[in-house]
Amino acid sequence: MAGLTEPAMNTLHIDFISDVSCPWCAIGLNGLLQAIQQLQREAPGSFQLTLNFLPFELNPDMPPGGQDITEHLTQKYGSTPEQQAQIRVTIAQRGAEVGFAFATEGRGRIYNTFHAHRLLHWAGLQGMAEQLTLKQALLTACHTQRQAMDDRDVLLRCVQEAGLDTAEAQALLDDGRHAEDVREAEAMVADAGIRAVPAVVVNRKHLISGGQPVANYVEALRGIAARG
Repeated sequence: MAGLTEPAMNTLHIDFISDVSCPWCAIGLNGLLQAIQQLQREAPGSFQLTLNFLPFELNPDMPPGGQDITEHLTQKYGSTPEQQAQIRVTIAQRGAEVGFAFATEGRGRIYNTFHAHRLLHWAGLQGMAEQLTLKQALLTACHTQRQAMDDRDVLLRCVQEAGLDTAEAQALLDDGRHAEDVREAEAMVADAGIRAVPAVVVNRKHLISGGQPVANYVEALRGIAARG
């Protein structure tokens, strides 16, 4: 897919395209991480793996304070509260399978995530582990703790939980840093034809769509690694 990061030889480079507010992205990430661990146990040292998070905003025009989730899903997808409740059960079950706990009552509200993506871009500049740890903290805050993902204090607590510099993060939120970087990355993702998340792009050309079971990720990654 044109525009995504060029991988090195003998490397599985994974671009995980997602939004913090997407529950299937939490399921997909945990499933992907378990698949990676399985492959590394099967063939230790056989490949180098890099993981990078790219932004995708499901609701870029969401105003401050967000929107009631039931109202939002009804307006966006036409689903009923009863249908949404059943989907929450399915999501909770899929989350439990990969070790991610969703709040049983759902999120309550849905929020704009642009500033969360700015922080994730910043964390990625520091390293792969730093970006992953912050991503996991943000997903937990959103889907387990039902926190407001456009709230500055919530975002800074996630930064602190990830072991990153909260003073630098606070300055970043104040001065608008990395806003253009996020917009450019979002445009690049759109140009690559990504219209839904989670989307896993391996070595720029192999697309795995949706929050897949662990076995599906294992099979896909094993096949890509075997082809070199």
